[in-house]
Amino acid sequence: MNQREQASKAREQAEPQAEKAGKQAEPQAVKPREEVREEAAPSLSEILMRAEKAYAAYMEAQKEVARAYRESELEAERVYKDNEQQAKNTRDGGIRQALRVRDATVEKALKAREEVIAQAEQAYRKAMEQAEQAYKDNEQRAKNACDESIRQALRTYEGAMARGWKKHEETVEQAWKIYAKEAE
Repeated sequence: MNQREQASKAREQAEPQAEKAGKQAEPQAVKPREEVREEAAPSLSEILMRAEKAYAAYMEAQKEVARAYRESELEAERVYKDNEQQAKNTRDGGIRQALRVRDATVEKALKAREEVIAQAEQAYRKAMEQAEQAYKDNEQRAKNACDESIRQALRTYEGAMARGWKKHEETVEQAWKIYAKEAE
């Protein structure tokens, strides 16, 4: 229950009591001072007791709100960490895939080199130069492809981390704004 609802309830409870006290005072003739004091004292103490209860309920509600905000903050932290782990897993998977592609490409280049050497016995030198060149080109392409895949995985990771951190910051900021409004 928020502060406004508590104040409204306290007012609703106090108004009928004040009306009752006013109605009781009207039909009766003037009472001696001792009687008036005796009647006013229980009513005032009852109102004070209700006010104390309302204040205690308000303080408990404040504690509950603070707990809820803390839980929200912890949940945002957990979501951020989950996103971070997911980004790391994606990055690692991208790197592993790039390395597999590179290895496969290098393997293919080695096989192509061996085939060219076997077929080029008559023009041994020329075939060796072609095979070496083909190997170097394929190896360079594989390296370039691997490097690009790694760069892409790192960009994806950094983007995911930035989005995750931004979402975390927005969630925490929003929670504190709401908390600040409720605390007023």
